[in-house]
Amino acid sequence: MSRVTSRGPTAQAQRLRDLARLRRVRDRIDREYAQPLDVEALARGVNMSAGHLSREFRLAYGESPYAYLMTRRVERAMALLRRGDLSVTEVCFAVGYASLGTFSTRFTELVGVPPSTYRREAARATAGMPSCVAKQVTRPIRNQEAGGTRPHLA
Repeated sequence: MSRVTSRGPTAQAQRLRDLARLRRVRDRIDREYAQPLDVEALARGVNMSAGHLSREFRLAYGESPYAYLMTRRVERAMALLRRGDLSVTEVCFAVGYASLGTFSTRFTELVGVPPSTYRREAARATAGMPSCVAKQVTRPIRNQEAGGTRPHLA
C-alpha cells in the first residue's frame, strides 16, 4: 500500500514537469515562429523524444506542435497583411515560410480565403479598428478547415 501512495506524488510531479516543458515549447514557438523550427529540435530543447513531445503537446493543447507553429505563423501573417505595407511574398518569408505555395495553401485552409484576397478585404474591413480588436475578430479557425466560408472580418 505504501508503494502505491509513494508512486502517486511521483507521477503527479512528473506530469507537472512535463507540463512545464510543454509550456516552454509553446513559448518558444510563440517567440521564434519565424525561425526554422521542427519537432525534433523542439523536443531536443526540452529533453523529450519527438514522438513523446507530439503526443503530450496534442493532449495538452489540442493540436500538434507543428500545427500550433503553422497557426502562429498564419496569425502573424494576418496582422502583417492587415497593415497593407508588405506584399504577400514579403509576409510569407517574414513569418517563416520558405515556400509561397505552402504559405498560401495553409493560409487558405485556416482563414478561408487566399492571402491576397485577405489582404485586400481585411485592410478595408478593419480600417479604424484598434489592432488588438482586429486581431481578435480575425483570428484563424483552429483544428478545423475553414471550408469555403468567407472570413469573419468584423
